[in-house]
Amino acid sequence: FGGDEFMVIMSDFDNEQALEKTSQKILAEIKKPFQIGGELFYISASIGLTIYPNDTSNPEALISYADQAMYEAKKLGRNRFQFFKASMQSDSTKRLELTNDLRNAIAHQQFELYYQPIISLSTQEILKAEALIRWNHPVKGLISPIEFISLAEEIGLIDEIGAWVFNQTLRDIKHIHTQYSTEFQISVNVSPNQFLKSERLLAWKALLANQGVAGRAICIEITEGLLLQPSVNVVNTISDLREAGVQFSIDDFGTGYSALAYLNKFDIEYVKIDQSFTQNLQPNNYDAILCEAIISMAHKLGMKVIAEGIETEAQKNLLNSFACDYGQGYLISRPKSFNDFMQFLFEMRSKQSLN
Repeated sequence: FGGDEFMVIMSDFDNEQALEKTSQKILAEIKKPFQIGGELFYISASIGLTIYPNDTSNPEALISYADQAMYEAKKLGRNRFQFFKASMQSDSTKRLELTNDLRNAIAHQQFELYYQPIISLSTQEILKAEALIRWNHPVKGLISPIEFISLAEEIGLIDEIGAWVFNQTLRDIKHIHTQYSTEFQISVNVSPNQFLKSERLLAWKALLANQGVAGRAICIEITEGLLLQPSVNVVNTISDLREAGVQFSIDDFGTGYSALAYLNKFDIEYVKIDQSFTQNLQPNNYDAILCEAIISMAHKLGMKVIAEGIETEAQKNLLNSFACDYGQGYLISRPKSFNDFMQFLFEMRSKQSLN
C-alpha cells in the first residue's frame, strides 16, 4: 500500500475477536527473526483496524481511519494492534495541526535549548550538563519534547531538529569553555532514527573541527535498544564519532534489555540509571540493590554511572554511598535556559569556594 505499509482486507469474520486473533498471528509471524547474508534481523509491526460499515461506509475514510488506528498502535509502544475509535479523529486533527506547526517551528527557529546540570557526587563539582530542547510556540508557549519528538521521528523531521540541537550546543559549549571551564561536557540526545541517515551524524565531526571544539566536549546519549542488534551502519557511525573524541552514554538504563556486557563492546563511557529506579530508592530495597549492582558492574567494565531523577538528599547520599559517579535531577536543578544555567554555574562555584 506504501513504502512500508501493507493493507489486509478480511471479509470472512464473525466478531472482533476473530480480527484480534488474525492480528496476533500477523504480529507473531513478522516478529520472527530472518537471515540476510548470514546476519539475523528482527522487525516488528503496528496494525490499525477498522470495520465496514460499523466505522464508516466511505472507502477513503475507512483507509484513513485504519491509518489513524495504526499510528495509535505506534504511539502505545508498537508491535501491537489497535481498533479505530471515534476519538481518534480529533486526535488526528490535533496531530495534523501539530505537524504543520512543527514544520513552521523549524523554518522560523522557534526552538531553545535548556540545560540540566550533572553533578559529581563525590566532589559536588559541575562539569557536565544535558541539553534539552524546548519549543517556544507563538500561541501555546513552551512545549516539552515529550509532545513533539516522537511526531518529528514519524514524519521525518528529526534529522533537521537534531542538526539544529547540535549546532546550538556547539555555540553554547564554546561560551561555557570561554567563561567557565574548558573541561565542560554537554550531553546531546540522539534518536535511533538519526542513525538511519548516518551521513548527517558523521558531518558533526567536520562541525566540531570548524568550530574548534574538542570531541570530548560532546557526549551523545542513545538508548540501549539501538545496540541490541546494531546494523553495520550504527556500529561504524559510533566508531567514527568516537575516533573524533565524542563520548557515548546509554540513557534510561534498566528499562530495556539491560545487559552491561554488550555495552562494553562499544566502549560506552557512561550509563544513566533510569529515574524510575532512583525515585524509589530506600536502604536495602529492590531498587537500591539493583542500583548498587549496576554501579559496581559498570565500574568493573570501565564505565561511569549517572543517576537520573534525584529529588531528595537521602537519594543522593545513598547513591554516593554506592560510589555512583554523577547525579542529575530536581534536587540539583531543574532544566534552565542558557542564561539562567550560566548564572547557576557561577553561583554554585561561589558556594563551593566559600565552603
